[in-house]
Amino acid sequence: MIPRAMGRLKIGVLGSGKGSNFRAILSEIQAGRLDAEAALVMSDVEGAGILDLARAAGIPAQVIREPKFRTKLSPEVEADVVERLRDAGVELVVLAGYMRMVKAPLLEGFPRRVINIHPSLLPAFPGLESWRQALEAGAEKTGCTVHFVDSGMDTGEIIAQAEVPVLPGDTAESLHARIQVEEHKLYPSVVARFVSGELP
Repeated sequence: MIPRAMGRLKIGVLGSGKGSNFRAILSEIQAGRLDAEAALVMSDVEGAGILDLARAAGIPAQVIREPKFRTKLSPEVEADVVERLRDAGVELVVLAGYMRMVKAPLLEGFPRRVINIHPSLLPAFPGLESWRQALEAGAEKTGCTVHFVDSGMDTGEIIAQAEVPVLPGDTAESLHARIQVEEHKLYPSVVARFVSGELP
C-alpha cells in the first residue's frame, strides 16, 4: 500500500437527487475522519437537493445542462463536464445517485477513477429500484456495492460490498432504508481506500 503524498484527495461528485450518499461522505470529511476535499458537485437536475447540500457547505455546485438526451449526456456535454472536473483539480469522480449512463469522455478522462454505489449485491439486480427487484424475486439477502464505472449498466469491477438481509414483512421502502444505512458506511470507507493509496 502506497500512501498518498500530496495533500487531500480531491473528489468530484455527480448526482441527480437528494444526495444522501454525498452527505455521508461530507460528514466524514467534516469530522476529520476522511482526508479528502469535495472540490466540485455537479447535477443534471437543476433543483436537486445535492446542489443545496454542496452550497450549504461552501462547495462549488454546478448544473449540467443536457438538451438532447434523458439517460446519458451527449459527447460534447460530457466532455465539458470532464473539463470542469479537471479545472477543479478533481482526482476521483464519485457518482452519488447519478441517473445517467457514463460514456467515453468521462471514462477516458478519469480512467479507473470513476466509482458508483448501487443498492444491490451486484451482479444481482442491476438497474432501477434494485431493492424492489430483490423483494419481488424472493431474495433472502441483498445489500449494496461500490464498483468502478464502465460503459455498461452497473457492470464495472466490484470494489466492496455490504450485505443486508431481507426480513419477513419487509416492504420496498423498509428494505431500501436499511440498504441506505449500509451505503452511508460503505461509500466513505471506499473513498478512504483511495485516500490511503490502497486502491490504485
